[in-house]
Amino acid sequence: MEARSTAAVAFETRLGWMAIARRGDSVAGLTIGHGGPAAAWKAIREMLGEVDEELAESDPLIADLKAYAAGEPVSFDGVPLDVKHLTSFQRRVVRQCRRVDYSETLSYKQLAQRAGSPGAARAVGNTMAKNRFPIIVPCHRIVGSAGALGGFSAPQGISLKRRMLDMEAAAAPALLPS
Repeated sequence: MEARSTAAVAFETRLGWMAIARRGDSVAGLTIGHGGPAAAWKAIREMLGEVDEELAESDPLIADLKAYAAGEPVSFDGVPLDVKHLTSFQRRVVRQCRRVDYSETLSYKQLAQRAGSPGAARAVGNTMAKNRFPIIVPCHRIVGSAGALGGFSAPQGISLKRRMLDMEAAAAPALLPS
């Protein structure tokens, strides 16, 4: 079976430069919070290896990511992900993390419980630290048991995580029925 090609594009948002890569219809990786396009391209190549072609900037997911970065509530529930690199445990964690609602936070322990492994909070943290799909798999919504932000592997680190959580909290009232 022939390997699928990887197509990627870098684009600017209010949360910094992002780069997204696709293999077929699935997202293979997303990197966020970079200072410029070169850094975003470098990060996506380090994550996935060589990129075979340029993804069209007209990809609808790019518009959704830009809208999210502008503070609009966006659902990424239906976005298919290329998760072949994940173990079955990591896939369960990713699946459960995707169910964490906009502006909601969970502890690593709570996410471990939802994934069916209540004693695996540290392993959940490791899975989140290696998340290839930030925003789509909202690892920024996973925090320490005492509410501490923990880590965030994007270039702007915890300051970007805080900014994203604050942005979601500010937009949350718009989600309530009138």
